[in-house]
Amino acid sequence: MKTTEEVIQRFRQAGFKITPQRRAIFEVLAGNENHPSVEAMYQEIKIKMPDISLATLYNTLNELNALGLIDIVRDTSQKAVRYDPNTEPHDHLYCLQCNRMIDIENMDKDLELPEERSQGFHILRQQVTYYGYCPDCQKILEE
Repeated sequence: MKTTEEVIQRFRQAGFKITPQRRAIFEVLAGNENHPSVEAMYQEIKIKMPDISLATLYNTLNELNALGLIDIVRDTSQKAVRYDPNTEPHDHLYCLQCNRMIDIENMDKDLELPEERSQGFHILRQQVTYYGYCPDCQKILEE
């Protein structure tokens, strides 16, 4: 994700007002590599800003996504959604034990789904998630 100031500028250009709550959300996401869930962001922001509402958080995240400033990542293991401030093409490593998600370079940048296999879908982008155990969890599981 861009810096907090760049996001503020894009929001203003799109006609949105910059509130203290939105600024707090931008700050939590800027440079965040943890792919946070709404719940994690809410708990972090609530410490500094106890009056923030979940509706404000969800609305702001939807606006950020619509502006292309964050991506939504489906966490199928927890049936949840996480938010990724890195909007460049990339894949993920996901730990089945600790739920950690790590960005990795898109392994097959030129991979295209043949038209006969796309079942009529117009493909906009691709993302692969590799599931396994991170080094820390491997040690725990071996004990």
